[in-house]
Amino acid sequence: MSSHHIVKEKQEPALYIHQLADFEEEYLGQLLEWSPTVLVNAAEYEKVISLGLKVDVVVHEPGTYLMQENTKIIRGPGDEFNTVMNYLIQEKYPAVNVIARENKLADLSYYIPQINVVLFTETEKAYAIKNGFKIWKPAGSIYHIEVSAYFETSNLKQKESGDFEVIADDFVEFTFNVPYLLISENL
Repeated sequence: MSSHHIVKEKQEPALYIHQLADFEEEYLGQLLEWSPTVLVNAAEYEKVISLGLKVDVVVHEPGTYLMQENTKIIRGPGDEFNTVMNYLIQEKYPAVNVIARENKLADLSYYIPQINVVLFTETEKAYAIKNGFKIWKPAGSIYHIEVSAYFETSNLKQKESGDFEVIADDFVEFTFNVPYLLISENL
C-alpha cells in the first residue's frame, strides 16, 4: 500500500491565473497544493513559468515564448475570462479558482450557475453563495456583501462602512430568495 494520494482529474478546482500582480506566494502555494489544472492568461505566461510552475493551458497566443511541453493553447471570441469559462464548462470542470488584480466576480455572473467560481485578489476572496450557506467564522471576520436582494443572516452586524462583521466565534448563516449572493472576505 502506498501513502500517496491520487486526485482524480477535475476533482479539484482548476486554477486560472488572469493577473498574478503581487499575489502572495503562500496563497498561490495553497491553491496549487492538489495539483490543479493550471490555466494562464498569455500576458502572464512568462512570469508564471519563471516561478517554476507547470502550465497546462495558455489562453490566447503567448507570443514568441518557448512553450512548455504538453501545454495546450485555447482561443475564443471575446476576452480571456469568457474563453476560460467556456472551456472549463465544456471540459466539465465543476469549479475554478481565479487570480486577478481586481474583484470582478459580478462580471462572471453569467457563468456562476454552471461552474463554481472563487476569485482571489491580493487582498480578498470573492465567491457566490446559495441560500442556506452556513460557515463557522471567528469574531471580527469581515464580509463585503454585494447587496442585490433582501437577505437575512445570523451572527453578523453591518458596520458604517457597509461591510458586515462577525459578532461571535460561531456559525454565520445566510438566507435569501435569489439564486445566489456575491460575498467577499479579506485574506
